Amino acid sequence: MQIYNTLTRRKETFTPIEPGRVRMYVCGMTVYDYCHLGHARVMVAFDVITRYLRARGYDVTYVRNITDIDDKILKRAEENGESIEALTGRMIDAMHEDEGRLGVLRPDAEPRATRHVAEIVAMIQTLIDKGYAYAASNGDVYYRVRKFAGYGKLNNRDPDDMRAGARVDVEELKEDPLDFVLWKAAKPGEASWPSPWGPGRPGWHIECSAMSTCCLGETFDIHGGGPDLTFPHHENEIAQSEAATGKPYVNTWMHAGAVRVQHEKMSKSLGNFFTIREVLEHHDPEVVRYLLVASHYRSPINYAPDSLADARKSLERFYNALDGVALEGVETPGDVDPSFDRRFIEAMDDDFNTAGAISVLFDLARELNRARKEAPEQAPALAAELKRLGSVLGLLQQEPAVFLKGGVGELPLSEAEIEARIAERAEAKQARDFARADAIRDELAALGIVLKDSREGTSWVFEAPGV
Repeated sequence: MQIYNTLTRRKETFTPIEPGRVRMYVCGMTVYDYCHLGHARVMVAFDVITRYLRARGYDVTYVRNITDIDDKILKRAEENGESIEALTGRMIDAMHEDEGRLGVLRPDAEPRATRHVAEIVAMIQTLIDKGYAYAASNGDVYYRVRKFAGYGKLNNRDPDDMRAGARVDVEELKEDPLDFVLWKAAKPGEASWPSPWGPGRPGWHIECSAMSTCCLGETFDIHGGGPDLTFPHHENEIAQSEAATGKPYVNTWMHAGAVRVQHEKMSKSLGNFFTIREVLEHHDPEVVRYLLVASHYRSPINYAPDSLADARKSLERFYNALDGVALEGVETPGDVDPSFDRRFIEAMDDDFNTAGAISVLFDLARELNRARKEAPEQAPALAAELKRLGSVLGLLQQEPAVFLKGGVGELPLSEAEIEARIAERAEAKQARDFARADAIRDELAALGIVLKDSREGTSWVFEAPGV
């Protein structure tokens, strides 16, 4: 298995520290608001990675942290007139609901910063004792960047180049503009915890160093996150952790690609910022998941109406192939050509190449369609194999008929009313009243009900208008 390592900037053969076991940590959400599409990309990418590693027989411990205290949380709680605990609890529940709808499996552990303050304080004290950190006169504690010889190695950047653009706020008492905060002294009325340096709260970067070490050990296999975390967050994690323990922090660094909206950076200021729940109000969750899975995890994804429509069409091809095939009692692939499984593994072993894996699924669906016409006795085993491989990507687990009816939300007409309009249209066509038939199609299309004619008759899907 080859995995691209951001640290070395090349693919490397993956060899876990402990044979047969993988320890993985992914930076999670700061829970002051609902999760957005960028969060969905990271959630789904590392869900697929976890599913595949387990499918290959690894015992995976997947940890994804929750930042439940920081400046944004304090500000939002004050704006809402609610406690920090109420805000973060509500957002954590919403996060779990969103990821559940996307088919994302819950991580094995979700450590929260507020529940690991003791470990964070202990790590900061270790850094002070070793000369890598210092307490300022205002109660803040800073990391001494130039003390750590390897600073910049994850991003291939020289500290001197970084120093040129660094800023020092008036209230900060840094020795060097590059130094970053480990402990923030509390302002009057702010949430705080006791420490040797006075009441305060952890800085963002130290949280992950302490929680990952607590959950997975001083050195572990994989650390992942979004594309915006390589600097400064992950660079600072390396500096903190390796200075504190004297050991390599992580063997393989992985970063998911960005989500762009109609080829532009997603931004509230551009009006193209969407939360997961806003998107799922208008689109089947599996369609959104497919869009996120169909591209390689390191590639950027373009979120646009056309890309969602293409994702739905792709899933329809799979579900049309599966529709009507009885799978009762079919527990193994049976006599299915083993090359499908081999090629799927080859693709996923190549840095989790989901695009290549999905191309294998399309080949399998074509073979299933052929078998349904020419050798029906082979169809159940092929369908079972398609669902089995699809499950590794978190796809193709719905009942085909349910998916093919399509859409989310309430139908504008009952199914009986839709079928009646389809029958009325068929009668109009039989009478060669094509204008009337087209008018019925257009009326239904305006309601989001799209008709699809075939030799077997007319079917329909509901495509809710949306973002």
